[in-house]
Amino acid sequence: MLKIGNIELNKPLLLAPMEDVTDIAFRKLCKELGADIVYTEFINSDGLVRSNKKTHRKMEITEQERPVGIQIYGGNLEPMIESAKIVEGLNPDIIDINAGCWVKKVANRGAGAGLLKNPEFMGTMVKEIVKNVKLPVTVKTRIGWDETTINIQEVAKRLEEAGAAALTIHCRTRSQGHSGEPDWSWIDRVKEVVSIPVILNGGIFSAEDVKRAFETSAADGVMIARGAIERPWIFREAKELLEYGEIKFEDTPEKRFEIALRHLKYSIELKNDERTAIIPFRKFWSGYLKGLKNSSKVKQEMMKYTEYAPIEDLLMRYLEELNATESQLSN
Repeated sequence: MLKIGNIELNKPLLLAPMEDVTDIAFRKLCKELGADIVYTEFINSDGLVRSNKKTHRKMEITEQERPVGIQIYGGNLEPMIESAKIVEGLNPDIIDINAGCWVKKVANRGAGAGLLKNPEFMGTMVKEIVKNVKLPVTVKTRIGWDETTINIQEVAKRLEEAGAAALTIHCRTRSQGHSGEPDWSWIDRVKEVVSIPVILNGGIFSAEDVKRAFETSAADGVMIARGAIERPWIFREAKELLEYGEIKFEDTPEKRFEIALRHLKYSIELKNDERTAIIPFRKFWSGYLKGLKNSSKVKQEMMKYTEYAPIEDLLMRYLEELNATESQLSN
């Protein structure tokens, strides 16, 4: 059972905070498809304190998303404290601290996974933020900086003592990035030294992965990142597999295109402009069309459009082609 503040959920599935991915449109979609808790993109504390408009837009949330967390990152104490206060004013359900981002421009400046190099400072940061806000504060981190400095048990104890309400652990080191297999065994080893909830992250790309994560670890929840970009319906599939022992959702082109167009409509509503929404949305087509016959040709044509109508028309024509091919094969 996962308990964070007023949130109490059994085997919850969480949508990870992802830069340029988890905007309101994507969070709304994943919520509809079964995500229990969703998170904003990670938000730069320095930009927030400087009142950067783009940064402030990233932390906008809606009532339909709840429970929702806003994640902040930074390597300096005062801006992080001030950012947490600003975030609290928007009344999310959770304030999350990013201590796991592995990219150089973040980690090498002492933010994100860079905090793992100084567990004492990370603990101080969490303690001061907890002291200055009333909302539950959680932390997302990794098992260590590299394979020679895996210190997650020490870090976890410090963070619990500092007042963290829960931990999400990406079960790779910072040096691994997204490469190599995550070591889920660290979840149980962390559970041995803390009493707060521990959420598993890393290597979740299917409903079967979710099931295996709960069966082979004592995780209180499972957080899905890249696996949700390609297959946002992973939440529904995982929920069905956990509850019924089988996946009832039919992963058909028709279902995929319905979800894709719904997602695109949400993005257009959010941006209030077709072109502004459609161009950055292009990164999602690889996932929505993955594995479908002649999809590369369709993706290539999709890049031409900056309006909704021709995109919908293209997908409907493509669906007819796929159904015709399927019909021929079955005869």
